[in-house]
Amino acid sequence: MSNLANQLVIAEQEEVARGVRLLLATPLISETAAPDVFDLVRRRREPIAKWFDYYCGWSLVVEPRLGYARLVKVRSQTDPSRPARRSRSGKAPFDRRRYTLLCLVAAELLAAPVTTIGLLADKVMQATAADPLIDPFDPSVRAERMAYVDVLRMLESFGAIEVIDGSTEDFEGNETAKALYRVDSTLLTRLLAAPNGPSQFSVPGEEIPLRFDELLAALRRERRYGEAPDAAHSADGSSDVQRTLWLRHSVFRRLVDDPVVYREDLTAAELAYISSLSGRQLLKRAAEQGGFLLEERAEGVLFVDPDGYATDSKFPDDSSTAKVAALLLLDLITATAKGVAPDQLNAEAERLLREFPRWAKGYRGDDGKEQLVADAVSVLADFGLVRSSGEVVVALPAASRYVLTGARSSEESA
Repeated sequence: MSNLANQLVIAEQEEVARGVRLLLATPLISETAAPDVFDLVRRRREPIAKWFDYYCGWSLVVEPRLGYARLVKVRSQTDPSRPARRSRSGKAPFDRRRYTLLCLVAAELLAAPVTTIGLLADKVMQATAADPLIDPFDPSVRAERMAYVDVLRMLESFGAIEVIDGSTEDFEGNETAKALYRVDSTLLTRLLAAPNGPSQFSVPGEEIPLRFDELLAALRRERRYGEAPDAAHSADGSSDVQRTLWLRHSVFRRLVDDPVVYREDLTAAELAYISSLSGRQLLKRAAEQGGFLLEERAEGVLFVDPDGYATDSKFPDDSSTAKVAALLLLDLITATAKGVAPDQLNAEAERLLREFPRWAKGYRGDDGKEQLVADAVSVLADFGLVRSSGEVVVALPAASRYVLTGARSSEESA
């Protein structure tokens, strides 16, 4: 093979690896928002799609003419660490009302390719009036309009709706404000990353709260792993081929989505799979093809992205007060293997607030130190660094990566 051919092969491998990691951080990429990234995924869509299909069992849809790429990520476990967020300065997560309006708005948007903000609000109002289990939508109330606008702005950011004329934000201050939308109904239906649509389940409304976990599991069930109700979690009702497929996909889904995968959190079958010769070979091959560094420890396994493409959140990071506090509190938590009680963390947070009076201004209220601790511990838990055990917070093995070590002078080293 000529030198030029080698360079082309290497360039393609690097682009495929970069595309894999970029899609992990942003499963929906639009040509409008990220033209260079979309162009890369469009050009290398076949090898990228094969990587996700083989290792994770996820499908990649690329629409060159419509200008978007959608990676459909399915997980068997729920993950509350990535809620929908309002496109405001505080980036607060969606509450129950906003999620309800999101479902209603999405359903009504499928009815027509073009609509207005007022007409859509009327349809949502009629839908809630006809359903006794949903609080009526009242656009004359400012709080309701704010929730409605948050939903529309999120759909705008995804490219599911496009403002042709007017402004969505104007509706927040005036319910007679005008805005005209073009609807991408195909993209709208692809926002839901579930193998089974909710419309497939005919369940009386009063039974939904009692059967919520059962229905949620049914939405996520992937029949290729077996027909048994719990085929995704056990060997019952599945063939050897189906079980092996599930083991591969379940392990790699966690590796690419979770900061670290601890061996103690794996099932016996999953642990045996990654400990086998073939499993270890797949780990190395997937990491190499995806541009990751494979780090194997006695406690767990993780894929490290040296370029930071594969995540939408980093640690350590000074982008938020909670992340700074998390790093500062981590020293106290890692100091003992028995864990740290909330009172100790609160005392340390109070000391930090007192020592740095211009820092963490949002945590200066009566319960400021408690809220700072709660937010910081949540950050550490999301990154797999701590875990709550009873009433104490215990450091996990990966936290040792961030332990401060004392510097030694040349005289001390001599």
